[in-house]
Amino acid sequence: MTLAVLSNVVKRYDQKLTVDHVNLNIEEGEIFGLLGPNGAGKSTTISMICGLLKPDGGEIIIDGLSVAAAPLEVKKRIGLVPQELALYETMTAEENVRFFGKLYGLRGKLLKERVEEALEFTGLSDRTKDKPATFSGGMKRRLNIACAIMHRPKLIIMDEPTVGIDPQSRNHILESVKTLNKLGSTIIYTSHYMEEVEAICDRVAIMDKGHVIACGTEKELREKVAHEEKIVIKAVNISAALIKELSLHPRINRVKEVEQAVELYLPSSQSELQDILFIFSKHEGIIVSLHIEEPDLEMLFLSLTGRTLRD
Repeated sequence: MTLAVLSNVVKRYDQKLTVDHVNLNIEEGEIFGLLGPNGAGKSTTISMICGLLKPDGGEIIIDGLSVAAAPLEVKKRIGLVPQELALYETMTAEENVRFFGKLYGLRGKLLKERVEEALEFTGLSDRTKDKPATFSGGMKRRLNIACAIMHRPKLIIMDEPTVGIDPQSRNHILESVKTLNKLGSTIIYTSHYMEEVEAICDRVAIMDKGHVIACGTEKELREKVAHEEKIVIKAVNISAALIKELSLHPRINRVKEVEQAVELYLPSSQSELQDILFIFSKHEGIIVSLHIEEPDLEMLFLSLTGRTLRD
């Protein structure tokens, strides 16, 4: 069953298309990834799904309800973990979660139970009386999640929830996403970290400059670049002349110089490897290591846009 539908959704800022006719179907029970660099339009799209921003065109349906026509009913079905922390520093962890629970209409015994449940789930049961000002960045992120899930929403939206936190907290959040999904929640997870969406998402939509440029399972997306291989060569004495000759080779699609290494993208590494080694030797480039990588989502993004997710 389809839980969320975006049909030709548009958002403009100062006549610039930030979200450009986006079409997405998100199925109930899946973890759906929105992958793309900063400024791709991910957060704006999320804000429109939640009803925080009004689209300039198109329609968004959540659980059979129009976000435009029934915004309050839609919001009851959604839990949002925003990119910017939404916490009250002067209130305790327990008070923060209780406050958001009341916003969703929870009262009395049920509210108390849900607050305890959310704090336990996020590993904050021993810090319920402490204020967020005393928390690490990762703990604040986990408290943000507790506030978003305590009303047991059908759809949980996580907008870049691991930005600026330590690896341990990051792993805790990724495991939490998988657990929430197993408990029945549909998840929309936005990130510009390819490895995160590859690790947890059932399907992925890749956004760039307001467009959805590809959408599918990881296997389906990998097949789009299966015809292309990536060779990473770490070397000493990488000269401009060496890079230029590699770029002019008719069978090499793209050349990128990265931190004392050269990345080459080409249809087949085996047939051109001898040419590549000859060019390095000709320009006195000393190869330290060479390895061939299988296609991944980073390669797909590069092949579609000519730049990497981190650019």
